[in-house]
Amino acid sequence: MTAIIYRLQQIRLFRYGLASIAALAADMSIFSILIFLLAPPIAASAAAYSVGIVIHWLLSSRTVFTNKVAVDGAYRTRQKALFVASAMVGLALTATIVGAGDAVGVDPLAAKLVAIALSFSATWLLRSRIVFRSGL
Repeated sequence: MTAIIYRLQQIRLFRYGLASIAALAADMSIFSILIFLLAPPIAASAAAYSVGIVIHWLLSSRTVFTNKVAVDGAYRTRQKALFVASAMVGLALTATIVGAGDAVGVDPLAAKLVAIALSFSATWLLRSRIVFRSGL
């Protein structure tokens, strides 16, 4: 069992998934609270996702892509900017899907769940292939 756990820790996508789950837990908690407080679904979705962005950067740069994080200076600033840009793609997908769902009467939580799957896929591809690629 220990060997299996060790092997899973070595798989970058698995670690990214765990970081995503932590960021998602914060995102969904804040989203649910804001919906309960009667915030408009698209605003609640954007605000909650923004908190998730910060959490995801902290976890991704410290536990997922540790050997691909730029040290300091212009490269580090560029990497952070690319990370935020990838997050904005995820945010745009999330807000669009939740907003469209709301417009046609879909439950905001159901729309958010669809957005989660698409946003995860898009940001993983952008971050693993562009943001944290070697030689930035």
